[in-house]
Amino acid sequence: MKKRWVQAKKANIEITTLLAQKLNIDKSLAEVLAERGISTFEDARAYFRPEMAKLHDPFLMKDMQQAISRIDVALSNKEKILIYGDYDVDGTTSVALAYSFFSQFTSEIKYYIPDRHKEGYGISTAGIDYAKANGFSLIIALDCGIKSNDKIDYANSLNIDFIICDHHLPGNELPAAVAILDPKRADCNYPFKELAGCGIGFKLAQAYCLTHQLPQEQYERYIDLVMVSIAADIVPIDDENRILAYHGLIKLNNSPCRGLKALMDIAGKDKDYTLTDVVFSLAPRINAAGRMDHANEAVKMLLCTEEDLAQQQSLFINFQNTERKTSDQNITAEALSLIGECEILINKSTTVVYHESWNKGVIGIVASRLTEKYYRPTVVLTKSNGLLTGSARSVAGFDLYEALLSCEDLLEQFGGHKFAAGLTIKPENIVSFSDRFEEVVKASIHEDHLCPEIRIDNEIQLTQINGKFQRIIAQMAPFGPHNTAPIFVSNDVTLVGRPYVVGTKHLKLTIKQQNSPIFECIGFGMAEEYEQLLQPNQPFSVCYTIEENVWKGQKRLQLNIKGIELD
Repeated sequence: MKKRWVQAKKANIEITTLLAQKLNIDKSLAEVLAERGISTFEDARAYFRPEMAKLHDPFLMKDMQQAISRIDVALSNKEKILIYGDYDVDGTTSVALAYSFFSQFTSEIKYYIPDRHKEGYGISTAGIDYAKANGFSLIIALDCGIKSNDKIDYANSLNIDFIICDHHLPGNELPAAVAILDPKRADCNYPFKELAGCGIGFKLAQAYCLTHQLPQEQYERYIDLVMVSIAADIVPIDDENRILAYHGLIKLNNSPCRGLKALMDIAGKDKDYTLTDVVFSLAPRINAAGRMDHANEAVKMLLCTEEDLAQQQSLFINFQNTERKTSDQNITAEALSLIGECEILINKSTTVVYHESWNKGVIGIVASRLTEKYYRPTVVLTKSNGLLTGSARSVAGFDLYEALLSCEDLLEQFGGHKFAAGLTIKPENIVSFSDRFEEVVKASIHEDHLCPEIRIDNEIQLTQINGKFQRIIAQMAPFGPHNTAPIFVSNDVTLVGRPYVVGTKHLKLTIKQQNSPIFECIGFGMAEEYEQLLQPNQPFSVCYTIEENVWKGQKRLQLNIKGIELD
């Protein structure tokens, strides 16, 4: 698919020059830093060396004191506490963190994750009934609950209190919970709004330790779980998330919890994890438990304290992930076939597809794959408990949540954020919803949003690239939204030799630019598009990230190609 190359806005020259001098780095790198809001040496130090001490005071979060006070009462009175969470990676890591942390102070505690297939997303009536039947008087809900007003009312009628720890957008009216920890609520002045659900649980544990003058290690030991949730939920990697992800990766690569260590062993890599590795290697395996069966299995693995049990549980999780791959590949093929057979679907600004037999647990992945294929807002639906339930995905720059809000009268429930959401709809409303969703998106989406873009940080000469240049870039990690790996463009490059295909679809080539060194390049998934177009001595432009490739113990710089334009 053709992509737009968009050059980043040039930073202030004075700031760039000062940064280059103060940091003793290439001016092109100083420009990249300045474009990301770094303007002083102190900014750069905080960016390159994130400190746990810079985390915000958890009591700046609205209702934090109420939450801690209610937990103190529960612990003093030996009340039974239920830790309740969503079935995805953010939810299961949140539950593992909160359950493990508060288990230090009480034995009257259990956890509960709703069955995706039977109960659906969020707080369920079945979960509240379980709490009542088993004598729980306090439920701490993580990564869900912010729009569960009716369920919280039901719990209140049974004398069960709720503390909600969520990071999703609230509705017009907040639930009647004892405390609601959510930086996105309108009356919350917490300085950072983009914590993951597990991050909210981490702040709750931090607040408890501060209140009771407990050592930082009591909550910081869970930072690898927080990092995994940050990676999986694709939240912005700035402010607190950058600090937590940075230190979480250090812990993952040196002393991970036993469950994660066992999963890393099965994944075939036991060190040097990046946030990207977590996204593509660990997160899908953890997610597979809730997609294929029950997310309790993921929590069990994350809570393992014995190596043998951790290995057994991670093997089971890995088996479920293998099943998940087969399922989502089959459903994706069916969905592509449906779209291909219906010409009207191909020419729309949205994709809405439905089949009653599709596995509810993998339709989110299918929605992501269809979005990659057609690059437009996408909804994939299946049948569940007499209703249609689905997952929605957006494209960069388009607010999916606002579009669904415009269709609210046709939905039974929905929740999420700008880029991803879940929804439930009555079968008789699917045609009306599909038409309305198309109408809303078509009227509000910009044409550029329907074409993926490559955001280029700077133009450089290949002669600028050396070991020091790459080491500075490596220190800019962890990479993710709001802090992506820098993409550079170099013009008038030529081939050295012929390009060739690696595997079935990856393009391998070697390039040079005037008197520059020769650089090996890899273009993932680009073989079919460019292999026949590139000719010797023909100049072209290339945009890329710079990485260190390790092969048979040898390290060398490699360019990871993101796009090619022929001159």
